[in-house]
Amino acid sequence: MWLKAIIVLLFLAVLASLTSALFFLLRDMGAPESKRTLYALGIRITLAALLLLAIWYGFYSGILSNTAPWADKY
Repeated sequence: MWLKAIIVLLFLAVLASLTSALFFLLRDMGAPESKRTLYALGIRITLAALLLLAIWYGFYSGILSNTAPWADKY
């Protein structure tokens, strides 16, 4: 159960980082020296990598499983 909570929190953090990057992009449109958008997108990439790692660990350890009806056919 704790892994699913971590996955949801990481997903929400990715969305928050993406939203903040959009906000910084629109806010700092005229400022040539502002790197806040790049930093926010860098944080998003890190969080997305952690999210993929958490999902991989869940499938590898057996905590998460595939229950799709078409998964058994192939």
